[in-house]
Amino acid sequence: MSRESRITAVLGPTNTGKTHMAIERMLGHRTGIIGLPLRLLAREVYDRIVAKRGPSVVALVTGEERIVPERTQYWVCTTEAMPEGLGADFLALDEIQLCADPERGHIFTDRLMRARGLIETMFLGSHTMRPAIADLVPKAQFTSRERFSTLTYTGSKKISRMPQRSAIVGFSVDNVYAIAELIRRQKGGCAVVMGALSPRTRNAQVALYQNGDVDYLVATDAIGMGLNLDIDHVAFSATAKFDGRRMRDLFPHELGQIAGRAGRHTQPGTFGVTGEASPFRPDLVEALENHRFAPIKKLMWRNADLDFGTPERLIASLEAGTDDPWLLRARENDDVMALKSLIEAGEVRGRIQGPRDVKLLWDVCRIPDFRGISHAEHATLLTRIFGFLHDTGHVADDWLATQIKRIDRTEGDIDALSKRLSFIRTWTYIAQRRGWVADESHWREATRAVEDRLSDALHGALTQRFVDRRTSVLLRRLKQKEHLVAEVNDKGEVAVEGEFVGRLEGFRFRQDGTSSPDEAKTLRQAAYESLRPEFSLRADRFYNAPDTELDFTEQGGLMWGNSAVGKLVKGADPLKPGVEPFVDEEAGADVAEKVRRRLQHFIDRRVATLFEPLVALSSDETLTGLARGFAFRLVENLGVIPRETVAAEVKELDQDARGLLRKHGVRFGQYTIFQQALLKPAPTRLRLVLWSLAHDLQEFPESPPPGLVTIPNMPDVPKGYYTLSGYHPAGTRAIRIDMLERLADLLRAKDSRAGFEATPDMLSITGMTLEQFSDLMGGLGYKAEKAERAKARPDPLAATAPSETPAAEPVAEPEAGPAPNPIPEETSPLAEAAEPVAAEPAVEGDAAAEVEAPAVEQETYYTFTWAPRPRGPRREGGRDGNREGGFRGNREGGTREGGNREGGERRFGGPKPERSGDRPERGDRPKGGKPQGKGGKFDRKDREQQKPRQFESRPPREQKIDPDNPFAVLAALRDRK
Repeated sequence: MSRESRITAVLGPTNTGKTHMAIERMLGHRTGIIGLPLRLLAREVYDRIVAKRGPSVVALVTGEERIVPERTQYWVCTTEAMPEGLGADFLALDEIQLCADPERGHIFTDRLMRARGLIETMFLGSHTMRPAIADLVPKAQFTSRERFSTLTYTGSKKISRMPQRSAIVGFSVDNVYAIAELIRRQKGGCAVVMGALSPRTRNAQVALYQNGDVDYLVATDAIGMGLNLDIDHVAFSATAKFDGRRMRDLFPHELGQIAGRAGRHTQPGTFGVTGEASPFRPDLVEALENHRFAPIKKLMWRNADLDFGTPERLIASLEAGTDDPWLLRARENDDVMALKSLIEAGEVRGRIQGPRDVKLLWDVCRIPDFRGISHAEHATLLTRIFGFLHDTGHVADDWLATQIKRIDRTEGDIDALSKRLSFIRTWTYIAQRRGWVADESHWREATRAVEDRLSDALHGALTQRFVDRRTSVLLRRLKQKEHLVAEVNDKGEVAVEGEFVGRLEGFRFRQDGTSSPDEAKTLRQAAYESLRPEFSLRADRFYNAPDTELDFTEQGGLMWGNSAVGKLVKGADPLKPGVEPFVDEEAGADVAEKVRRRLQHFIDRRVATLFEPLVALSSDETLTGLARGFAFRLVENLGVIPRETVAAEVKELDQDARGLLRKHGVRFGQYTIFQQALLKPAPTRLRLVLWSLAHDLQEFPESPPPGLVTIPNMPDVPKGYYTLSGYHPAGTRAIRIDMLERLADLLRAKDSRAGFEATPDMLSITGMTLEQFSDLMGGLGYKAEKAERAKARPDPLAATAPSETPAAEPVAEPEAGPAPNPIPEETSPLAEAAEPVAAEPAVEGDAAAEVEAPAVEQETYYTFTWAPRPRGPRREGGRDGNREGGFRGNREGGTREGGNREGGERRFGGPKPERSGDRPERGDRPKGGKPQGKGGKFDRKDREQQKPRQFESRPPREQKIDPDNPFAVLAALRDRK
């Protein structure tokens, strides 16, 4: 230190120009160093000096940033990063009162006692440091600075009543975010400033505030450390903070440092409290307003004369005490804790061979815990870094690249981006240390680039979450103009003064919900000024639009392209629904009426097109009497009606009436009476909507996907849904009604008393496996009995030689099992063919090869018999045949005293489907359902002869068996028995 060096302590409250004076004094010297308490403030001062002298002579050195030109004259540093032994002409240390800070105070105390400039040394800070500096630095001269503006306490204010150009101070990240979110909703947005932000993010946030894009700033106590902002009012949301070890109340001089940021230069400032913070005591208010605080009595200190002989000696030197009454040994910091943890690790202890290794270990332990995960995690990272530096002299490039790549991602929310920023600071710090990486230039640029990308992403995330740019810009322009200019683009986006405020969806304006309540009404009025002519133009285009541009949804909505323009409402008739247009009142009654008429025209034409067969049926004047009444029932049920609900009406229809109805596509099925054309997907979709409207359903059931033969049978669907959808519930599935009628035609030919098996045609129609088909049959009123049997094997001789016995052609058995009336195996001529035939052994030389008989393979089959359930309460959506249209006791389609009811169980014991096509109608037969005699009348003798064969499924023996019947051979063989 030069004996001629002048030492000056410039003391005073905030807003006295101390930092500005120090910068000017430094630039008056050839070289200089200035130490600042925050990386953010260091960057701000660096930018100011670069603007005056250029970047080629100004260096910036912080823990995570190092910009050092070759011809550096002026060094701007954080206090911890100030170079030692540089020999600069000027040296300044800002915020010297931080010597009393429990966490960092020992660094500032060390600089106070040992850092000096060759010509001039300057300490900047609060009046509270005057006694300590006077005692510890006897040659110091003191200069007092008075505040340029007044500072006044205004008490407590709600955030909703906070004046513009205010800063609200919080002391935790969660608190800052909560306040910022509240201000965004009530005031349009705010900027966020925290010490953990990178300089790039902090500068971008400050620019939002300084440029007037937002009028509010939410910050931590970082703004108390020399950041120069245009703040008129400072509000404390709390007066306690966590200092790294415990929660404590802020000291009066700390409150004064923050409150003093209100009032820029000569502009008066105010301060107060908000939220849950208690009002200040009168004595505290007087101290803050007059900047009178108790002097600091103790400075944090840690021995700087370290012993690197062994790790234990290093720790002992760090924990050495002092007899100076002004100095208080600093508490154990993170670097000392990390040192103690590492020397306990065997892999670290084994590498320490001398003082050089101890010095390296101490340098590694001084890496700040930027990540803040846990002490153990930080110690593990330091151990890995020490291993690299000790073994190879630098951190491995591939490992460092992996760590950085893992962080280099800009997606995610604010918390994720903030965490990555804290992680990259570790690698930035390592890259800035001389000799710790192989290619310092590369890694410094790489880490800086990642930090910049993350900083920009964090700024964007903060702005998106806490700043409503549109609102802030519009509010600023509202102060300058009486009327706002609004416009609508071809996408329906509504902009006021170029800022998006909402969207025009059809004929309704949807205002953007992020507007604050204060300006929402003004923006809405401005938007409607431009929308009134747009409503009229849209109404004209809509009225002339073709039907192809319109559609209805399964919930009854009416769409114009992608915009909802109305909804269907219940009408006087199910086929004549009404419409309700979606039109804002501001559009006018003419626009609403035009939209309503166009929607009504559309739905009327759509009903007429999709339900053309039903409309023709209802308007056919040739239908009279019972036929007309039945047509009314069918129209009333939208073209699909369960037969059991109209069994009496169907029975009363003669053949002429049925013929007239069939001309309109009406099909009289065993389970359902329907118009085949109305089962297509488009009519089904509209039918469900009209049915839901007619029954006042709150939520409309959707139509099943097209093309499915069966769909799941759910118990909680509205009654009648499956029928209107074109399906019939049976078991756990519901089968399409037209496919069910085809299945019924196959079942009609089976002996449901003796039992039968499923044929491949039955399974093909339903698209089911055998197990699924058995469940379906159970739902239709059949009993399924499961069994196993030996699977028939083909005759091995059939492939090599023709059969010597003139047998019938092979019979294709159904997949599910044997024929309905199996012949006892011992009497069947085909029994031998079913047995495995021993083939002649292959002969090689004189020896015959033995052939093992193959294992008998088993197969599962079901036998179905008619088993109607007893009569009980009917509920659609039930199981096991108790659903709508299932076989139920004495219902139409069920069993009734011998099965003589129409469509019910006939003399073959099973349900008899309605005949169609060329088959004779039931009206052509006697009511008893018995076959006619030769003369078309029943003969008592014939009746007596038929009684013993009442339940046989095959025709009389004397009748000729159909040669196309796949079971003809078996039936013939049984007849010979």
